[in-house]
Amino acid sequence: MEWSNVTWFLTALGAVVVLLTRVRLGGTVVDGTGHGAGRAGYSASLLRVHTIVGVLTLLGWVVALVTDQRAIALVVLAGWWLLAIVGLLLLARWLPSGGKHSEDAQGDAWGSGAGLSLLGHVGMVVGVGYFTFVALTDRF
Repeated sequence: MEWSNVTWFLTALGAVVVLLTRVRLGGTVVDGTGHGAGRAGYSASLLRVHTIVGVLTLLGWVVALVTDQRAIALVVLAGWWLLAIVGLLLLARWLPSGGKHSEDAQGDAWGSGAGLSLLGHVGMVVGVGYFTFVALTDRF
């Protein structure tokens, strides 16, 4: 198995998760929070942190891969883990709020609802676990 091919592929998928999260949630923020009836809200600053940390982490990770610098990769791992945690916090918006006047959750489709977010952010945690393995064992 060629570790670098898997690493580059997962890096590209990480970029897609950061981009899609920004695109999907960027237009739904109103008055600092984004939410719908029956769903918990999220902070606009949390989305901003996700985007900024995501872009900086991706840039640092690509530099580490291209230059084959393990020290840079180990530092950037902190950004990957922060990104994964913030992504899971954003994913928590799909938990039902259970309010008296909340509506039933809407059906999920590939491009909307919790399905794509769940796939992307749980997949990101798995990918970051892989990145940690690759960096610690110097296989990138």
